[in-house]
Amino acid sequence: MPDLPVYECPRTATMPNFDGTLTDPAWEAAPWTTAFVPIHDGPTPRFLTRAKLMYDDQYLYVGGLLEEPHVWSTMTEHNSKLFHENNFELFLDPDGDGQNYYEFEINPLGTIWELTLPKPYVDGGVPIDPTNLPGLGTAIHVDGTLNDPSDTDTGWSAEVAVPWADLAPYNKGRATPPNPGDEWRMNLMRCEWPHEVVDGAYVKGDDCEFWVWSPQGIADMHRPATWGILRF
Repeated sequence: MPDLPVYECPRTATMPNFDGTLTDPAWEAAPWTTAFVPIHDGPTPRFLTRAKLMYDDQYLYVGGLLEEPHVWSTMTEHNSKLFHENNFELFLDPDGDGQNYYEFEINPLGTIWELTLPKPYVDGGVPIDPTNLPGLGTAIHVDGTLNDPSDTDTGWSAEVAVPWADLAPYNKGRATPPNPGDEWRMNLMRCEWPHEVVDGAYVKGDDCEFWVWSPQGIADMHRPATWGILRF
């Protein structure tokens, strides 16, 4: 197995202003992840995707920045299966046992989906769907115009605040919030669908591309052993 990527997650003294832009000065202390790569085989992603993370006593903060010349989205219903369109996803396995892990998805409209996997699908896991964390906070920013094929956009970004209190059940027997030096398992993914323009509107095509922070070696995100390391 190749070396797993490691993200050194800094502590922040101030909560960022939540507007989806990742421009608040608090984010300056957080490094960017490496650029996302194909989940398995495939060409280098056509658009750049990166993320930042940081934390304080109340939250784990996650910010995603997605280059995208055509920002489009149609799914507005809470807890829709958002991977059927373009989205940004977070996977957390705090105790690193490959079981009882959390999945979060968000799209450019700000629609979210949350679920828990007691164990991976390949091992017979049946998701607890949805599993909405009561203290979760999110924000979206579109750098361009959503659902307008007549122009070229820059991309979109997402900010997520995940409360430690809501993550504690995934980290039984260990400190939550984590202590400095603690390591969790994490991955991040972007679903990117092809599209065409029909009668002035975006129409989704076939064969989604999956771009990830830590490559899986297989077209299956639910292999926690190949997720990266989130080090506090």
